[in-house]
Amino acid sequence: MSQSDVEKAVRPLGSYLTRERAGVALLFLMNGFMIGAWAPKIPEFASRLGLSEKELGLMILVFGVGSIIMMPIAGSQIARFGSSTVSKFVAVLLTPMLLLLSLTGEIWSGAIAILLFGGLIGAMDVAMNANAVATEKHMRRAIMSSCHAFWSLGGLVGASTGGFLIQSIGVFAHAVVVTLFAGLMIAASWKIVLHDAPHPDEHKDGTHSRLPRTPLPWLIGVVALFCMIPEGAILDWGALYMRNELGASVALSGFAFAGFSLTMATMRFAGDLIRDRLGAVMTLRICGTIAIAGLAIIGLAPNSAVAIAGFALAGIGISNMVPIVFSAAGNLPGMAAGVGLSVVTTMGYSGILLAPSVIGFVAEHTGLASIFLALSGFLVVVLAVSRLARHADGAHH
Repeated sequence: MSQSDVEKAVRPLGSYLTRERAGVALLFLMNGFMIGAWAPKIPEFASRLGLSEKELGLMILVFGVGSIIMMPIAGSQIARFGSSTVSKFVAVLLTPMLLLLSLTGEIWSGAIAILLFGGLIGAMDVAMNANAVATEKHMRRAIMSSCHAFWSLGGLVGASTGGFLIQSIGVFAHAVVVTLFAGLMIAASWKIVLHDAPHPDEHKDGTHSRLPRTPLPWLIGVVALFCMIPEGAILDWGALYMRNELGASVALSGFAFAGFSLTMATMRFAGDLIRDRLGAVMTLRICGTIAIAGLAIIGLAPNSAVAIAGFALAGIGISNMVPIVFSAAGNLPGMAAGVGLSVVTTMGYSGILLAPSVIGFVAEHTGLASIFLALSGFLVVVLAVSRLARHADGAHH
């Protein structure tokens, strides 16, 4: 056993639970909570603005466009001001967005509000991931997976309480409650988030904040894309596959995403310890293999029970792939964390935003079973280039 292994083995519990770790976890919790709280508001938003399904689909696309526009901008600002400053600034702007979305009464104002909401969610996503990378370096251990677990937890709390609150106290009162809780989370994190302002000379020549010209971040972006397309497919098409192709009831079909989400959140809380023990490359390979098996079981499932087991297995596999890829992006040599992350998050999230519509078009001709089988091929590519994940270990070795 090497000296570093001995040090890891005897690290006190306090080195896991630091103020900085709690601060960045609160940012992830708040961001997930805002998205989760928005989900149950969508039907009311659509009826208030008189949107058809097609028009609502375009509105949701506007949310995605806002994110994709703001992510690279956030990356360049992180290189100039540090991730903690950008995270806090964007979080404050994000807090009242559900109030704005509850007050809009026409399509154009609704589109502007949803563009801003998507943009701020995306900008905060880059900034808080960059802060998680900085905190990993500061603590010299992996924390990215548990940060993403807190994001999933925030989404779960926001979504599960939203419908009940809208029904019992009304749309605007729900938005007020969400805004207050989001504000409390930011206030609690304000002084404990790791401050990582760059050195004044670091961005003087502007090289740190330009889009990178080396192929490495773009290559890692492709890995993020291939990891996140299956996640988007399960989110948007899992329940429909269960109902239309496996004959599941409405209640049972909901278990597709529930099973996936539960195993994903659970494994994300365990992911950092696994990654510290096995290293990023080996963890990514194990996760990729499990995810491939899960997607294959979904595609070949003879009935709903087998499919749900496949969704749960896919959740275990996919859970820690994206956090590892994000850690790698934030630790690329000679590049500011925010710049590498902005490229990778933009490419990754475009998969979740754009792939579902392409899948819908293809599924009309092939069926969803063959789609899930084909998606496992994306993860075979991830396994083939899994050595790229070694940059993630730079955060804490």
